[in-house]
Amino acid sequence: PSESYRFSMADSVESRPRRTALVARKTKETDIEVEIDLDGTGKQDIESGIGFLDHMFSAMSKHGRFDLRLRCKGDLHIDDHHTAEDCALALGQAFDKALGDRKDIRRFGHAYCPLDEALSRAVVDISSRPSAHIELGLVREK
Repeated sequence: PSESYRFSMADSVESRPRRTALVARKTKETDIEVEIDLDGTGKQDIESGIGFLDHMFSAMSKHGRFDLRLRCKGDLHIDDHHTAEDCALALGQAFDKALGDRKDIRRFGHAYCPLDEALSRAVVDISSRPSAHIELGLVREK
């Protein structure tokens, strides 16, 4: 979006610029590219090398109704940690870039969602102070 653009509630979604971003992140452990369209329909094309992470990002895109393309080549032969962490960081950077000045967006949000026998909770703060606290208790054979 243009730096000078200001969205007002009277504007229709069709009249404002699309909120999109492309982010590349390369470290010693990972090489990631994320493309996001917050005004999309929920299409996803995700390949992180970690099946469960792909599934969770796909579900987030589908139910959040934003388009997401993510590619990651990571050092999975060592551990999943670098890939999972760096994918989340790159995705956060893409959200930050796509949201722009955040005018007319509430800062906080939360949701609970029953998923089979589990109750999931998400709490989001888009204050531009990056942080992630994830408690999944997952164990994977190496």
